[in-house]
Amino acid sequence: MQTLQRSRFYPMWLAGLVLALMTLVVVGAQAADFKVTDTNGKTHSLSGYKGKWVLVNYWATWCPPCLEEIPDLIALHETRKNNLVVIGIAMDYKSAKQVTDFADGLLVTYPIVLGTPKIVSQIGPMQGLPTTYLFNPEGKMVAHQVGALTREAVESFISSKKVSASK
Repeated sequence: MQTLQRSRFYPMWLAGLVLALMTLVVVGAQAADFKVTDTNGKTHSLSGYKGKWVLVNYWATWCPPCLEEIPDLIALHETRKNNLVVIGIAMDYKSAKQVTDFADGLLVTYPIVLGTPKIVSQIGPMQGLPTTYLFNPEGKMVAHQVGALTREAVESFISSKKVSASK
């Protein structure tokens, strides 16, 4: 009986170790720099926002959790312009017009980029929708989340890092 339990434990332990290592790779990863062009033709780069927090959000027009968080992302972009920028990366779309019409209808004020595998490879893996990456003012990726987030959660995280930095 113990042998059977060990054989069950080993694959679960190995899977857990692999997941932990993958998480370390993603969390420890840092986009050396990314360069993306939004739907208005403006280029955005991580290095171009040095000194500001940069929140990159993968989303899709058909994704309910993505749509729920858009008002909070707009609020973050509008109220924290002096120290935070939001960049939306639209994924799984039929056309650029579909994305821009959709974003215009929601009054999205932050830049929208049409996602491609090349863009994803520059920023970080998309593990589901929505997926968000947060880069600190020095350009280091300090957090990521798969699933919806809130304005309050982002502001709380940033505030906690400012307190830690001042200690």
